[in-house]
Amino acid sequence: MSKPHTLSRRSLLAGAATTAAGVGLAAAGSAGAASKPQASPVKGGRAGNFLTVDDGTVIHYKDWGKGQPVMFSHGWPLQGDAWEDQMFYLAARGYRVIAHDRRGHGLSSQPWDGNDMDHYADDLAALMEHLDLKNAILVGHSTGGGEVTRYLGRHGSKRVAKAVLVGAVPPQMVKSAANPGGLPMDVFDGIRKNVVDDRSQFFMDLTMPFYGYNRPGAKVSQGVRDTFRAQGMQCGLKNAYDCIKQFSETDFTADLKKIDVPTLIVHGSDDQIVPIDASARAAARLVKNATLLVYEGAPHGLPTTHKHRLNEDLLAFIKA
Repeated sequence: MSKPHTLSRRSLLAGAATTAAGVGLAAAGSAGAASKPQASPVKGGRAGNFLTVDDGTVIHYKDWGKGQPVMFSHGWPLQGDAWEDQMFYLAARGYRVIAHDRRGHGLSSQPWDGNDMDHYADDLAALMEHLDLKNAILVGHSTGGGEVTRYLGRHGSKRVAKAVLVGAVPPQMVKSAANPGGLPMDVFDGIRKNVVDDRSQFFMDLTMPFYGYNRPGAKVSQGVRDTFRAQGMQCGLKNAYDCIKQFSETDFTADLKKIDVPTLIVHGSDDQIVPIDASARAAARLVKNATLLVYEGAPHGLPTTHKHRLNEDLLAFIKA
């Protein structure tokens, strides 16, 4: 009697494994890498596209194409695959494109400590050094724009030719005496509560304002919404929670003033997540050599909703 039982159980396990693999591929586009052996947690350890940094955190990245490097930093709570439209476009046009999963996100490991902007910037620096990137273009969206800004303020531009901030959080999101145009702290407290209470449903709900799908006449993609939630759920709960403080309360003013490379700032005028006046317009006044490009009516998730325009603008800026 054990043979039918074993066969049935194996069938169930195989079906579960197939389902899990499908979800992972839809979410990350690179889930196969997770099955590869990872490096032991020693400095510089690596197996496949994984790098172990100083504190033992393992950073996953993907690296496509050849040519001048373009390094992408993603928004919260997503992962490097959020940039796939831009990466595919630029790699097909002779550029080397790299995107990592921020610590705690995607296929990177989920450390309990070190979920702060300085570590994010240092992880980016470690990866750029490991790959020996030179004359690189740094591109950051939302929280990733803060990561790029902190990297330039903390590590300088010796490896960097230009920078692009898309829907980025600098100079600071939270409202304060020094930042009266910011959002009230209770907005971010609400995000924290929703992440703890039911982050799966919260991530799905967040897609509506994130992509402007809550606006009259918007063409809603359920596939985009599902992918956002799937990527968000690959982010560790502690890491997602800690990152809220980082993208909302970090003051990037000093970092912005240190940027000494040509910088393109792209922002949607209808960004409901990172309002343009307290972010892009303020940042453009602080960066010495900045160009502000406003997409009228565009939402926060414009790398997806306005991908064709952004692709062309990125290419033009890189070539200029």
